[in-house]
Amino acid sequence: MTDSIESARRAYAEELWFTTHMRSQALRAAFAAVPRERFVGPGPWIFKTNWENFAGWTTADDDPRQVYHDVLIALDEKLGLNNGLPAFWAFLLDRINVASGESVTHLGCGTGYYTAILAELVGPTGKIRAIDIHPDIAARAREALAPWPQVQVEHADGSKIALEPADLIVVNAGATHPMPAWLAAVKPGGRILIPITVTNGPGSMVLLTRRSDEEFGVRVLSNVFIYEFSGARDPEVNERLRQAMTNSRGHEVKSVRTDSHAEDETCWLHGDGWCLSRRDPERATR
Repeated sequence: MTDSIESARRAYAEELWFTTHMRSQALRAAFAAVPRERFVGPGPWIFKTNWENFAGWTTADDDPRQVYHDVLIALDEKLGLNNGLPAFWAFLLDRINVASGESVTHLGCGTGYYTAILAELVGPTGKIRAIDIHPDIAARAREALAPWPQVQVEHADGSKIALEPADLIVVNAGATHPMPAWLAAVKPGGRILIPITVTNGPGSMVLLTRRSDEEFGVRVLSNVFIYEFSGARDPEVNERLRQAMTNSRGHEVKSVRTDSHAEDETCWLHGDGWCLSRRDPERATR
């Protein structure tokens, strides 16, 4: 059975390699190495697919080979939490270029499956701080991630806890805006991956790269519909974001500014301590 599970895992990694046009051999190896069944609880499992409007269906048995498909797996139906779509996260992690030895903060880590993928990428010389607001989920992550000593798991609210400087911050739930404390924790040249979403609606998965003390370059990677980050949502900002998203999907946003400035025509969405800006960061720093 062990050999057949490993074969299923390798085939799953190869399918992700192909369907996401993955470039990173290290990421391909990580998906082939990390046992997903360790993070989704004992079977049978509830699989979520868009074929039935994500209503879900339950597997016939607990054969772990079944988890090696590109499906959402329910973690806690009351909370509405799932394990995340593998192809979606494979695509994202491939585009953010996680390097060996980097320090990573994973906000909203869930039970830790993608934290383990990140741990494989940063290797034994890297460091990952994984945080989840739900105590039971954080406890499950702590147990599941025990084989990766470079990972520290905490039960905390990622919108309120003090963050150490990191090369990469991965936000695993939808925010209405980038939190100033998150931006401040990104090291020079570092990145933050964040879903910017309207309440009960879609949004954009955005990669911010620090260009200077007060500015980040922006790349919109994909559309997203994701669990909401309760502490990183502002009702007033949400309504302005909804209007901005109605007018466009934010693809004209080129930078995030943290400097103090009056709102002008370059501001796509302006806030206190942050601004999603149309201004080109390269032009601005000349």
